[in-house]
Amino acid sequence: MIVYDGLKTDFLKSVEEDSIAIQIEENILSKMGRHTPKAEFRSWENSLGYMYKVLNDKEIPEDAGIAIEFNIPQTAKRIDFMITGYDSNNLGSMVIVELKQWEDLEEVKTVEGADALVDTFTGGAVRRVVHPSYQVWSYARLICDYNATVQDMDIDVRPCACLHNYIRHENDPLDAKQYRDYLEEAPAFTKGELYKLRDFIKKSVKKGDRKEVLYLVDKGKIRPSKSLQDSIASMIKGNREFIMIDDQKVVYEEILRLSQQCMTDFKKRTIIVKGGPGTGKTVVAINLLAELTQRDQMVQYVSKNSAPRQVYLKKLKGQMKMSSVNNMFKGSGSYTDCGENVAHTLLVDEAHRLNEKSGMFRNLGENQIKEIINTAYCSVFFIDESQRVTMEDIGSIAEIEKWAKELDSEVTHMELKSQFRCNGSDGYLAWIDNVLDIRETANYDLEGIDYDIRICDSPDEVREIVIEKNRPRNAARILAGYCWNWIKEGQNNTDVHDIKIGDFEMSWNLGSGEPFAVSETSINEIGCIHTSQGLEFDYVGVIIGDDMRYEDGRIITDYTKRARTDQSLKGIKTLAKVNPKEADRRADEIIKNTYRTLMTRGMKGCYVYCTDKNLADYLREAVVHAKRND
Repeated sequence: MIVYDGLKTDFLKSVEEDSIAIQIEENILSKMGRHTPKAEFRSWENSLGYMYKVLNDKEIPEDAGIAIEFNIPQTAKRIDFMITGYDSNNLGSMVIVELKQWEDLEEVKTVEGADALVDTFTGGAVRRVVHPSYQVWSYARLICDYNATVQDMDIDVRPCACLHNYIRHENDPLDAKQYRDYLEEAPAFTKGELYKLRDFIKKSVKKGDRKEVLYLVDKGKIRPSKSLQDSIASMIKGNREFIMIDDQKVVYEEILRLSQQCMTDFKKRTIIVKGGPGTGKTVVAINLLAELTQRDQMVQYVSKNSAPRQVYLKKLKGQMKMSSVNNMFKGSGSYTDCGENVAHTLLVDEAHRLNEKSGMFRNLGENQIKEIINTAYCSVFFIDESQRVTMEDIGSIAEIEKWAKELDSEVTHMELKSQFRCNGSDGYLAWIDNVLDIRETANYDLEGIDYDIRICDSPDEVREIVIEKNRPRNAARILAGYCWNWIKEGQNNTDVHDIKIGDFEMSWNLGSGEPFAVSETSINEIGCIHTSQGLEFDYVGVIIGDDMRYEDGRIITDYTKRARTDQSLKGIKTLAKVNPKEADRRADEIIKNTYRTLMTRGMKGCYVYCTDKNLADYLREAVVHAKRND
């Protein structure tokens, strides 16, 4: 969908008549049904006035095509500005421009350890966003990788960013070394560089197309490019972390069959794959991502949390910095405005973590489950209901079934049972469920299992063990319940210790761009549920805080002991005023599920320290008792 399109002459005239922003506003209301905020309206007037100056050059063809707010098909992403035409060889050419209102140099800072992120003032606060050159480069890759017309007609797509209010300085953070690859592919033009941007456009658009290239791209069939197919296939091949065994292969083959069936009969299908910790849900999802892409489908891996996306993308890419595969990993809030059946298959990992609303303030869209099912012919939800760990988590089998029925999507249930984490011990998982009073289990025999579970006397003991276990492969981490405030001023400083227990002091995982699960420095930090859920390590140390204790012969949870900075129980106090019993039930479930999740991240061992001595004694006795069972 294109909000505004015309020839260069049309665009120049509309700007001269001060009607361009009004036309866009009216088109958005009629085509998308939404009103335009004043700030967005003013940004159009500002940026498009600048683009008027850029295009006001006779060497840029008068009949070149112009598009504003171009929606990239099969996504909710919109390109700010496009110029289309033909190059010197009469081949189709397209320049795409990302327009930014950034101004103050002091408000833009590099993010250490992240090759595509910057901190800048936007939306009324300093926020972490992608570098403009990376953003527009990724949009260009989406078009090239999934538009059959662009591939078949060899249309040249040239991305760039325009920060027309931004004053560039020597050693500017915008030009930091970590961003250079993206700047080479998609240059960023700043204040005073109008002529450079104009020359950039003139190199690609030599002749006008009267919007023909724009029309062909907009109507192009969706098909993954051969280069994208080859890239994802080569990343999977020989990567031992993604080898499937036992029922993983069975589930994988059945999902392949059902997904391909959607492409022949064009019926919607929803597949719900139930599986506990370590059953291989992500392994199946990543293999499906590769194989279905090979079969000409537009497929995306979806998760609410960014940590799994970052880690598995890094494991696939290895040392490769720039790859089209980046666009295959999406957040669960990416489908609010996508439209019906615009993707072929969406693979939703950690589906229990889905939220009702999307966006920074949870005010966008209607329901993430509904939006995902609506967007794809085939939607696959990998779920473990015992891993819902916040008040906002709505992911449940019943909720998925409800929306599938409403959207007339056929439902198939599958299950992954074989346990590969915790050294394949179903007994360990059953033991955790039993001792944490999550559910009664009869089979929790730990005798003879090759899994190192210890209850430690101090957090220092946990740290010493985990540091030693981490040496061979950088695959051991310390995790903790969210009972200590995250000190905002120290988010990038390992010398600022958020977690203090007696003489023991450590920092929460730092706010750098490097994922906690793979960073070499993470051994000096403590991870929380949000940076570890959906991931696995060889060994984990888990610190259980004051939100869980043992009292009068039973496990007690206490949400008042959670940190003020913890958002997972946001709204619980309000609920407690209206329905205290329900508030206690919800909080109890979330706290127990949190520690169950943390204690099942280790494949070979788990070392636990409890701030409550009674709880430590209870767990220690439970370990001894379970190891003696026959």
